[in-house]
Amino acid sequence: MNELEKNVALQSLERYSNSKTEDFQENLIITNFPRYVQYFSDSRGVEIHEGTAFKVAHSPKEKVSILDFKIGSPAAALVVDICSFLPIKTSILLGMCGGLRRRYKIGEYLVPVAAIRGEGTSDYYFPQEVPALANFLMQRAVTEVLEDKKSIYHIGITYTTNMRFWEFNEDFKTILKASKAQGIEMECATLFTASYKRKFTLGVLLLISDLPLNQDGIKTKQSAEEVFEKYTKDHVEKGIAILYKAREFQKKSVKGSYQRDVD
Repeated sequence: MNELEKNVALQSLERYSNSKTEDFQENLIITNFPRYVQYFSDSRGVEIHEGTAFKVAHSPKEKVSILDFKIGSPAAALVVDICSFLPIKTSILLGMCGGLRRRYKIGEYLVPVAAIRGEGTSDYYFPQEVPALANFLMQRAVTEVLEDKKSIYHIGITYTTNMRFWEFNEDFKTILKASKAQGIEMECATLFTASYKRKFTLGVLLLISDLPLNQDGIKTKQSAEEVFEKYTKDHVEKGIAILYKAREFQKKSVKGSYQRDVD
């Protein structure tokens, strides 16, 4: 391990989060939503720390930290790069995606097994021919928790893009439809490739927040607020349960976790 790189990474984390590195717990939720951090803080009675880039909260009692990294693949890559120097054993992204199938409904979950690398950032980790695959152990934990909770969920591939306002770009929509992806979002391909490169055990649980291929299904300010009101608690609590399930798998030496010395 490059000690200089480690020192710079950990100092950056403290600066970005206004939180000491030793406060980070062994299980980590990363998310795009400050509302999720606020729910975690309120429900656990713990303090929120906010630095120049991230908003975080820690629950030592549950051994869980949560970090909001805002949005986009560069920020997602940054989180993995710097947090990989912490003794984190399991982590999960709680994000949202646009559902790309007519039968999908808002509030259902999508469990990605892979992502199409349309965002560009993942190119800094591996050549384009290397697939962006999800971590098997983590996604197995995701599906087991969803089954236990009798949640409605779908399994598939997401298209990761850095183009946020793509809904009105007909050329891009043609490419998207031809890809046969089940969801569209802005981070998964980066997270899968960066976490593989860094041997950082990270999973993903996406909430279907909109149905953007339908004209009346594009996310608006009002519809986004309704999604947060209805599903924030469920999404966060499921994320915590998934982290615990993954730790059970690790203790049983279930295959699929990256071999990192994090003790």
